[in-house]
Amino acid sequence: MGNNDLTETNEIKNIDENNKNNNKDINKKLVKDNNKYINENNENNIVKENIVEIKGLEKSYEKGNIKALNGIDLDIKEGEFVSIIGPSGSGKSTLLNMLGALDVADSGTINVAGYDLSKNKKLDEFRSKKIGFIFQLHNLIPNISVVENVEIPMFEGKLSSKDRRTLALKLLDSVGLKDKAKIKPTKLSGGERQRVAIARALANDPSIILADEPTGSLDSRTSKKILDQLNKMHKEKNVTLIMVTHDMNVAKLADRVIEVLDGKILKSTDNSLLNDNITIEG
Repeated sequence: MGNNDLTETNEIKNIDENNKNNNKDINKKLVKDNNKYINENNENNIVKENIVEIKGLEKSYEKGNIKALNGIDLDIKEGEFVSIIGPSGSGKSTLLNMLGALDVADSGTINVAGYDLSKNKKLDEFRSKKIGFIFQLHNLIPNISVVENVEIPMFEGKLSSKDRRTLALKLLDSVGLKDKAKIKPTKLSGGERQRVAIARALANDPSIILADEPTGSLDSRTSKKILDQLNKMHKEKNVTLIMVTHDMNVAKLADRVIEVLDGKILKSTDNSLLNDNITIEG
């Protein structure tokens, strides 16, 4: 082999070595940049765990003749605000009842706030510790005072009567009704009663609030006040809020809208992708 060939071979080796070193440097930079991106992304967008996980949920009534839920699969993140929308008889309220352990599924699995509701027998404990309920008709007890109504969920805990009263008054103050604490619910307007129901729903510091048509019996002006209150509660407490409604204008306040029809999830849509013209008649 001549000197020219040796020189050429050495040059090729040097080029290969330089390429390898350059590739190593590039790979190191890519890894470094990627790790930096991941760390920044994690700081700004904390990945939240699922607080609700449902697989293959089914429920029938009338000895199987009415299929209320037909193979529901659903995940909901901790701190998420989700609306479940659909016409009357679509299965949305049945689904909410399952989430609150007010009804039992025929088959499938449902895990809520760490409780496997398809297996766990301590459902009273689950409801009292993890869930706050807001119903369309508020379900306040008429013959006791407003503040006593708010105190009801606290009796499952270990608070003294003094601490219960202090917390109940604080919750009523948060919904603008501290001055109505000692009167009976029958003396309140429909909107005021629903605000008491919101305060009561927060009394056990729940992981999840379940709201079933919370504005269904209210006029539009009062409905807006209640929805503003729910939004405020969701943001300040970072509580997971799951709301059933048949009104898309109400549903669109949520982070995500889940459309239910004939016991099945039709689609799940992030708020930013919603069509302003969508309406669902109930």
